[in-house]
Amino acid sequence: MAELMVRDGTWTFDHEAVRIVPGHERGVHKLRQDLGEFTVPLIAIAKIAYEPARKGGRLRLRLREGADPLLQVTGGGLPDEANPYQVAVDAARVDVAEYFVDAVRQALLLEQIPDGPAERYLLPGPAVPLSAAGVDGIASFDGERVRLEWRWNTSETKRNQGPRDFAPADLEAVEWRAAAGLESGYLRFRTHGSTDLIAPEHDPHAIELWGFKKESGTTALLAAAVAARLPHPSAGPGKALRADAPALPAAPAPAPAAPPAAGATPADDHDALLRRLRELGELRREGILTEEEFTATKAAVLQRFHTTG
Repeated sequence: MAELMVRDGTWTFDHEAVRIVPGHERGVHKLRQDLGEFTVPLIAIAKIAYEPARKGGRLRLRLREGADPLLQVTGGGLPDEANPYQVAVDAARVDVAEYFVDAVRQALLLEQIPDGPAERYLLPGPAVPLSAAGVDGIASFDGERVRLEWRWNTSETKRNQGPRDFAPADLEAVEWRAAAGLESGYLRFRTHGSTDLIAPEHDPHAIELWGFKKESGTTALLAAAVAARLPHPSAGPGKALRADAPALPAAPAPAPAAPPAAGATPADDHDALLRRLRELGELRREGILTEEEFTATKAAVLQRFHTTG
């Protein structure tokens, strides 16, 4: 097990998943604290890296595209201090951060985790109920209904429409954009069949966002919670995969790898061993191998890596 404790929180890796617990010290962004403790399964991780700086550095976890509804809906718009998938590392913990990176990278290699896009959400999204305030309105979501209520300063167009109420089934998409320069951001709920998008300050399906204050982070969490209950962006007809959908059926267990043929090169042996590791992981996930059998067999295969490398 690898564990890193820094101001932004604690990351723990048990070879199956990274558990992220946010810090509660002053200065830790409210979005991290509101999101709370969560677990990132190994299958959702594309890469991990430690980036050294003048004093300490930064540890970054990069998820597979489409694996997390929060990253999907914010589209890279979260600032570093709010992004739960990166933490600042002080100089005293650099060695621990580098060890953490090595442990995750080795697991990604051994389990042969793909780094390409995910076809379904692999994280469930933020917990509900949630309520988030924007400049001209307040959005709330209890897991079944989205409700928009207007503040005193909302536009006449929105005020005339009155409060809005949607079920996830009514929605085609949820959009979240952070403010940029003089242009305000927005949280918008697009209903099925809507085509003419108007400015957020006049759109009765949207609330305006100014800057990225602490409160604005909660709108991103709410957007992610709704997005997790909509069809995945990669889903085509008949493929409405959501974070709470049942897991896809596992593929049939592959046949055991044949021993290297006579005269095989070291590269051939190395490829065969990688295939064997991948097969072992599949057999364990399907329950064909026990944890003890998997551990013993993997150790034997790793030993052959050292003798054929």
